[in-house]
Amino acid sequence: QVQLVESGGGLVQAGGSLRLSCAVSGSIFSINTMGWYRQAPGKQRELVADITRGGSTNSADSVKGRFTISRDNAKNTVYLQMNSLKPEDTAVYYCNAEGKLRVGVDFRSWGQGTQVTVSS
Repeated sequence: QVQLVESGGGLVQAGGSLRLSCAVSGSIFSINTMGWYRQAPGKQRELVADITRGGSTNSADSVKGRFTISRDNAKNTVYLQMNSLKPEDTAVYYCNAEGKLRVGVDFRSWGQGTQVTVSS
């Protein structure tokens, strides 16, 4: 079973910063892509940013230049550094990881979510 444990959410004023972390554990053969998604009230879950094992990143236009995704492969951990936060960044942020449990068996798992609230 794969577990994702997130931390680092909270309440911050507009213009402030937060750093989210997500540690992946379990009987895993390999992790390929790790990412962060978010869901605001009344809206669909959307991709914030993701990163491959090799370090290639992809991010939403709304966060480019403000958010940075990174990972530590040795620790199976992904991070999201969020700077210049805006009230519209308020959402529940979910960690996602996909890879292989063993050869031929893929997995895709989600964290429980962490609330990020940005006050104006």
